[in-house]
Amino acid sequence: MPGIENHELSIQIGEWVIDTALAQMCSWSAQGLELSVSVNVAALQLQQPGFIDKLRAILERYPTVARKQLELEILESSALKDIALVAEVLQACLASEVRIALDDFGTGYSSLTYLKHLPAETLKIDQSFVRDMVSDPEDMAIVNGVIGLARAFGRKAIAEGVETAEQSEMLLSLGCHFMQGYGIARPMPPEQMPAWIRRWRANPTVQSA
Repeated sequence: MPGIENHELSIQIGEWVIDTALAQMCSWSAQGLELSVSVNVAALQLQQPGFIDKLRAILERYPTVARKQLELEILESSALKDIALVAEVLQACLASEVRIALDDFGTGYSSLTYLKHLPAETLKIDQSFVRDMVSDPEDMAIVNGVIGLARAFGRKAIAEGVETAEQSEMLLSLGCHFMQGYGIARPMPPEQMPAWIRRWRANPTVQSA
């Protein structure tokens, strides 16, 4: 995907991804499975004129899907050039009941600025910090710091890249109760999701994201 990051083709693909995600959510809903889905949105797509109108048009094609079940994940770098514009776009998303997450939080150069100005409900702690947090005190301190920031600003923190029980236990001890990664599940075809959800049993104190 980096090869088309700044190409207009990325906009078309991004719109297709949102449409496909909503179609899948609609299919799951028909099976009695109400699931939220997160979709990454590239900087070029997010900042294009008419992004909100196109998003609303796609949402209207799937009236049975609750809009709050769709979450757009925004990379910190997406807001680097025009944070005011991005903040305005994200506010419009929230007004349409679509949720917002800041992806890979902590890897950008202006994390605190983004946290203050962008109306994201969720901070996703980058897996590069989570991966070695058990053995690296500095990574652990960064993870703990992001969790503290999320708490202070009334946001939800999600740890990315959780692969081991030791990582999940440490995250729980730090107050992070939402996680994603291979330690919970690996990617699977959508038709396998209903059966997997019926079978899976989590630690009662952990919630997957």
